[in-house]
Amino acid sequence: MGASDFRNSFDIFESLFDMGNMNMGGRGGMGGSRNRAVDGQDEYYNLVLTFNKAVFGVVKEIEVTRLESCDTCNGSGAKPRTKATKCNTCGGQGQVVSSARTPLGVFQQVMTCNTCGGAGETFVPCNICSGDGRVRKTKRISLKVPSGVDSGSRLRFRSEGNVGRRGGSPGDLFVMIEVIPDPVLKRDDTNILYTCKILYVDAILGTTIKVPTVDGMMDLKIPGGTQPNTTLVMAKKGVPVLNKSNM
Repeated sequence: MGASDFRNSFDIFESLFDMGNMNMGGRGGMGGSRNRAVDGQDEYYNLVLTFNKAVFGVVKEIEVTRLESCDTCNGSGAKPRTKATKCNTCGGQGQVVSSARTPLGVFQQVMTCNTCGGAGETFVPCNICSGDGRVRKTKRISLKVPSGVDSGSRLRFRSEGNVGRRGGSPGDLFVMIEVIPDPVLKRDDTNILYTCKILYVDAILGTTIKVPTVDGMMDLKIPGGTQPNTTLVMAKKGVPVLNKSNM
């Protein structure tokens, strides 16, 4: 067999199967999917906060629509008072083998059974959840938003996502933060900026003015001889450092 013949044979071989899912010979890997638990998917929620609530943190009540266990079938997916039976297609293994003969030999591909979805058994589906074992429900959740979040922050609340199937673990809830800008104060990481104008004579002699902060109006002392574009610092009037343990 020449090099061109080998390449043609390999092309046939590659077109028949995905190379990552093939076996030669027997039934290796069969039976691993029967009644396998499937973890629930994560859920996402967009939360809009005011500037001050993002700085100081807040407890928010939100409503999340997610998949929860079906009360009618207790999450089994089967119609009440019916019994599951062994799948006739896969013989209860949850997987089937597809074989094909090529110039390189007989190759087998192990695939999830389409009839039972890998469960290894079939049943009369529940009328409420249509056999999925889960239904969409709306639930109120109390979220503790830490101080220091900003637009683009992502908070993670474990096990508050969609419930899994066949006993799988629930997913997580990810809350995406969007902060409404303040019309006066500007944020630069953990610093808060405010631009003010003063009289020329006050810059020369010095004065005390009222400036807005996240804690309300406060006195700011302008020292004599202050130059244009001077930055004055008010200690501990910025944004707390965000605790990232649940992000």
